[in-house]
Order: sequence, then C-alpha cells, then structure tokens
Amino acid sequence: MVLGTGDCRGCAVIDVNQPSAARVYDYFLGGTHNFAVDRALAEQIAAMTPNIAETMRSNRLFLRRAVRYLAGQGIRQFLDIGSGIPTAGNVHEIVREAAPGASVVYVDIDPVAVEHSRDILAGVERTGVICADVRDVDRLLTESEELGLIDFDEPVAVLLAGVLHFVPDADGPASVVAALRDAVTTGSYLLISHATADGQPPEVIEAQKLSGRTATEIVLRTGAEITAYFDGFDLVEPGLVFIPRWRPDPGDEADGHPERVGAYAGVGIKN
Repeated sequence: MVLGTGDCRGCAVIDVNQPSAARVYDYFLGGTHNFAVDRALAEQIAAMTPNIAETMRSNRLFLRRAVRYLAGQGIRQFLDIGSGIPTAGNVHEIVREAAPGASVVYVDIDPVAVEHSRDILAGVERTGVICADVRDVDRLLTESEELGLIDFDEPVAVLLAGVLHFVPDADGPASVVAALRDAVTTGSYLLISHATADGQPPEVIEAQKLSGRTATEIVLRTGAEITAYFDGFDLVEPGLVFIPRWRPDPGDEADGHPERVGAYAGVGIKN
C-alpha cells in the first residue's frame, strides 16, 4: 500500500516561468522533470562552470553511498529534507535494496517537485511525500508522523543533502538543524552536504550567484561553519570532507582535486 502523501499547504504557488533549484538539479542529473526556463539557467551556469554536472552527480553519488552506509548501521527510517525530484537511484531505491521494509519520507518546498515525486512514487510501498519548508521544522515533523512512516522514538536518518545552503543566515540554519537534532532519539544520524567557496576559483563563485535567479539562492559557507551544524552529533569517519572523499566505493579512482566539486559532505550520529 502507499501511505498518505499530505498536501501543499504553505508551499509556493507553481510558477513555470521561474526556474526552480530542484528542477535545475534534475536537469543536470539527466532527468526529464524540468522546464525550458530551468534548462536555460542550467546551461548558463554550465557555460561558466563546465564541471557543474560532475558536481551534481558527485553529490548524488555521495547520497547513495551514505544511505547504504546508514542502512548497514541498522537505520530503517529516512527523512529526506529538500529532496528535490526522486529520479533514478534515489533514496527509496537504495533503501529498498539495502534494507527492504524501511521507510522513506521525502520533503520539498517546490510544489512541482512534490507533484512529480508523487507521480514517481505512486504504488511504491513505505514512501511518502510532504510539501514543506525545511525552516518549518514542527510542521514537517508532525506531517512525517501523520504519514505513519516515521516514529521519532526510534532512530532515524535525517538527510540534508544540498539543502542548507538554500537557507540564508537570517533564517537561522543552525537553529533548524538543532530543532531536528532535538526531535530525534539517540542512535539517529544526520547527513549534510553543503556548497562552499573553500578552494574555489572566482568564476565558480560567480556562477553560484546565478542561483539568485531561482527562488532559492545558494549561500556558500566554510568548512568550519558547516562542521558547526553537527553540534550534538559525532562525525563518523572520515569527518567533514569534500564530497568525493566521503567513503568512496572500492575501485573509485582517487580524485586529486576533490575541492573542484565545491561542496563538503559529512554524516554524524547522535549519542
């Protein structure tokens, strides 16, 4: 059975003339759930930073590696916040292979991404979709429980892959993470990947500014700032590192310049 999917209360009105970060990401990953305006912005970004698609794919590969790791640690509940569009190889598919019977709740603020997600997940057991803002922690936690898929008395993996850099400093990203930390029990995990200016050439930083044309502008933060979000969690090895360095799969070629992806990644456990 497919459990409830919630609604889009509080989410932005769909505007197909405004590019969406979720749909631009989908385009870079080779997805089909995007519009002309998204593709135009993606191509403009790619013209300034030719390795941008590699960066997007690297983030997705990190998410897959980390979810497999978390499933191997016994996690059977996954809350994917800022999930975008669950294209091929996303969390529920990895979970289904690594931990049959585990549950996944996707959360995104983009109503188009949410509707695409619901279409993709129709008939997929133990999955649900919520249209909510990461900054509205109380609501997304409540709706996750209402779906019948997340029990916060049991360990849960909170996935914040490529989402906190869309939360401006004025909106208190640290307080958002703290609220999520306080909501989960001991043995739960926090996953973060986050864009950074560390080690980046000026043209990459300029390209990141193009995100201001979407409704969700990217805020680049330092490794120290991102590490601080893990307050209350113990980082698992190898700690916070550039994405390609986080537990690469056997046989992966060593990347001599991992900073080129322009993003850090880390996973922590609440003890």
